[in-house]
Amino acid sequence: MATIKVKQIKSKIGAPIDQKRTLEALGLRKISQVVEKEDTPAIRGMIQKVHHLVTVID
Repeated sequence: MATIKVKQIKSKIGAPIDQKRTLEALGLRKISQVVEKEDTPAIRGMIQKVHHLVTVID
């Protein structure tokens, strides 16, 4: 299956707890960290929830 790379671009400090947990579920802990995940609807939904804190890399 296809994969997608997600990069954290902003700090989670000050974000609501559900957004912090979403970042943890994606495997993101630090700014500029990049993780590679399978491109599934669940992952897309998680990215949409924290779209202001992350970016998708091609």
